[in-house]
Amino acid sequence: MNLYKVILVDDEEDARISIEQKVDWNALGFELVGSAGNGQEALELTEQVHVDVVMTDIKMPFMDGLELCAKVKENYKNTKVVLCSGFDDFEFAREAIHLEVEEYLLKPIGAKDLENVFRRIKENLDKEFDERRNLENLNEYYQQSLPMLREQLVAGMLEGKMAEDQAKLLLESYGMDFLAPYYCVGLVGGEPLADKGEPKKGQMLMLSLMNLAKEYLDENIDHYSFLYLGKLVVIAKLQHASSVREFVYHMDQVCKMGARMLDMNVDAGVGRAYPQLSQIAGSYEEAGKAYDYRVLADGSGRAFYVNDVEPKSPEIVSQEMLGISKVIHDIKLGTEEELHISVEEFVKELKGEDGTTIQQYQLAFMEMITELLKLLRSYQMDLADVFGKDFDPYLQMGRFHSLAEVSAWLDDNCQNIRKMVRKQRTNSTNLITEKAKSYIEEHYSESNLSVEQICNYLNISATYFSVLFKKEVGMSFVSYLTKVRLEHAVELLNNTEDKSYIIAEKVGYTEANYFSYVFKKQYGVSPSKYRTNKDK
Repeated sequence: MNLYKVILVDDEEDARISIEQKVDWNALGFELVGSAGNGQEALELTEQVHVDVVMTDIKMPFMDGLELCAKVKENYKNTKVVLCSGFDDFEFAREAIHLEVEEYLLKPIGAKDLENVFRRIKENLDKEFDERRNLENLNEYYQQSLPMLREQLVAGMLEGKMAEDQAKLLLESYGMDFLAPYYCVGLVGGEPLADKGEPKKGQMLMLSLMNLAKEYLDENIDHYSFLYLGKLVVIAKLQHASSVREFVYHMDQVCKMGARMLDMNVDAGVGRAYPQLSQIAGSYEEAGKAYDYRVLADGSGRAFYVNDVEPKSPEIVSQEMLGISKVIHDIKLGTEEELHISVEEFVKELKGEDGTTIQQYQLAFMEMITELLKLLRSYQMDLADVFGKDFDPYLQMGRFHSLAEVSAWLDDNCQNIRKMVRKQRTNSTNLITEKAKSYIEEHYSESNLSVEQICNYLNISATYFSVLFKKEVGMSFVSYLTKVRLEHAVELLNNTEDKSYIIAEKVGYTEANYFSYVFKKQYGVSPSKYRTNKDK
């Protein structure tokens, strides 16, 4: 049993000894841990030993009992004070009440009175300690649960289940420094290159990827990150909407580090930046859509920004239209067979196990057509090129005699749209590539020409440009720029008498020695040797 600690304070030593011997302190639940001859000594003792009860005389030199009581209550709010005096003085009693002392005893003190007083004090101390321990336990449990509560709160925001005011209130309650001018969500997924059939290994690698990403991102961007539904979610807190490009760059670095250090295929998708907490759900959904474009990276591991890969469209497919959503997804990214299956699944869901009403069929069909029309509009395609010049969905519904006909008609048109989307994507890619080539041709002589400069001109992210350019041109931006510069250098060597260092400057090299090194690496001879050989 833990005993409560007591000190006795009286300037008369005999009085202190008498009180010590009157009762069995341990039996009452107390332990005498010291005594003092005046208030000053007692105060010093309470500073050295955590005391639960101070029993003090009033009349003492240096510091009397009332002053000691005031000091104790000021510095040790939970310590109990028992005042005792040889004077039946009303003023003392009134001051004792003002100081909120637990008991006021008159000398001489009988053993029975002393026992009763300390039994009451122990009862009060027991209640206070129980309450305090319960609060401490609750607080300890709360602190242990905070990480989980915070993740649940952020998960609620990702799922769009949190209103703006409610989110702000809970963020403050959980002590989260989360508020920012803009929010942008990144989604990172990884898969081990070997042992793909071991889920446990994949989970462990994702934990390693999370730690790796957090260590890198903590040094570069304000963010909140956690594992959610098997992927790493990173919510960037941005000062400006334009900072999303920087975030895409950092996410791309995470992909590269994860692939290099953990032997994984690591890809990421990044949504748009929004100013409201309630819009985080939209950015998260966009990040998921961008992540789906990882199939275009050919396993190189990149971060895809939704603006680079998806036409801007504010419409979001509802949860009740998941079958339609799958069809739209496969039109944009699936194979011919995957699209065929998703159309069949949509029609199967339309039929249902218990059949469907004509109204349900008509509504579902019109929802599908609406989403297809939105897709055509977002890619700036002509409706007539798909459905014909005078297409009327209501008339079309009346022409079907069975759901098999609906399935065949939808499959045929969706496959047609799929081909058109790919063709336009190829045309768009070619256009971006040609613009980049033209820009390089115009600015190759600038020594500071960089990917970032071209991407600002094209208004796309550097990571997406790198994937796209290499896929279309067959070499990286740096290799292509070097090729263009050296071709112009050869032209100058052939048609001018300029010195090598002059030619180096004209084609974008500030260091003549480096120019000579790059030239020799490409052509096997130095610029001066090349010219000499030409003149022979």
